[in-house]
Amino acid sequence: MKVILRNNVENLGNAGEIVDVKPGYARNFLVPQGLALIATKANQSVYDNEKKQIALRIAKEKVLSEEMAQKLEAASVTIAVSVGEEDKLFGSVTSQDIADNLISQGLEVDKRKIILDEPIKALGLYTVDIKLHTDVVGKVKVWVVKK
Repeated sequence: MKVILRNNVENLGNAGEIVDVKPGYARNFLVPQGLALIATKANQSVYDNEKKQIALRIAKEKVLSEEMAQKLEAASVTIAVSVGEEDKLFGSVTSQDIADNLISQGLEVDKRKIILDEPIKALGLYTVDIKLHTDVVGKVKVWVVKK
């Protein structure tokens, strides 16, 4: 079944693309959530009218994301953790810890946007990527120090 995406859908496509999906996925998820329209001539004309508004919204989101990326570049996160012998951490530093620290600094970041391949388990300085937009990735320095 062909659908017109109204929003970016991860692992499927970007807004405005016509993609082929299974009928159940379209009927049960994409269309009820407002993420897609079934690809018909009538819906194509409806989408063309929405397209200009969507382009403006995406451009605005990208500008806001770039501003946030600049703020994150200037920010520094210091997380104090308990350590044992040979400076080995008890537990680890997760994306939730980084998000909480950023929120305390006044930078609102969702923990799901923080890209950590695996939790941080050693003291030191780390550069962590934060995916703010499809084209914008911010970087923040994370200092892991002992209490």
